[in-house]
Amino acid sequence: MDRIVEITDFGAPELDIYARFSENQLAHIFEPDRGLFIAESPNVIGRALDAGYEPVSMLMERKHVDGAGADIIRRCSDVPVYVAEFDVLTGLTGFALTRGMLCAMRRPALPDVADVCRDAGRVVVLENVMNPTNVGAIFRSAAALGMDAVLLTGGCSDPLYRRASRVSMGTVFQIPWTYISDLSVSVSEDKDAVKEMRSGMDVLHDLGFVTAAMALRNNTVDIQDGRLKKIDKLAVIFGTEGEGLDACTIDESDYTIKIPMYHGVDSLNVAAASAVAFWELGRR
Repeated sequence: MDRIVEITDFGAPELDIYARFSENQLAHIFEPDRGLFIAESPNVIGRALDAGYEPVSMLMERKHVDGAGADIIRRCSDVPVYVAEFDVLTGLTGFALTRGMLCAMRRPALPDVADVCRDAGRVVVLENVMNPTNVGAIFRSAAALGMDAVLLTGGCSDPLYRRASRVSMGTVFQIPWTYISDLSVSVSEDKDAVKEMRSGMDVLHDLGFVTAAMALRNNTVDIQDGRLKKIDKLAVIFGTEGEGLDACTIDESDYTIKIPMYHGVDSLNVAAASAVAFWELGRR
């Protein structure tokens, strides 16, 4: 195939997106138009294609052209495919490829919060969850355990970052998601235009959601409390590792939920806690 290109020149500009641009640079590469992201592994790439994401080019081990990558190549009929041996690719990209395959894809236009939540009964809200591994794991659990959508504040790791999408096993392309404004109310520092900004919590309440903060406080509701399962529209809010949720976010939530612990353990990793919460709160 003419579009199978053997890598001979490591300095070729076509390879910049794989070898020399950071993920943040890729996200902004075409501004003001939408940028790119890198999907890794046949499973993740396949799920992105299933969801309608547009491929730009691929980079893979030579052996995958007629193996694990054959179906992906067939589905991307007009996309150039750069190939080389595994050691060459590792040296070029600076990391060992999972399943020896990468695909550069265009970022989609993100939907509005109202559109994402229109038919949702259970929504996950992430406040400043910065670790891409945690974000990816939360998406995977959300998709598997009955959550309808994920909302992220601007301080979260990008779900389309390579590690996040790979850890999610491609579920970031299956479950609806978008960004929401900061959950707690902020006030402008401009004294001539002091203005209370509309918070993400206001948006959730306006959309009819009861909000439940996962937090370590004494005045909490047990996650097995029957009242929670009777709520038609519930937004479950998680904070970053270590610091947890902002105090204002907890104060403004309708419920504060705590997972009972044993053997002196005081908390779970946010990804593990999310799986417990989704399993319990997703069953109605």
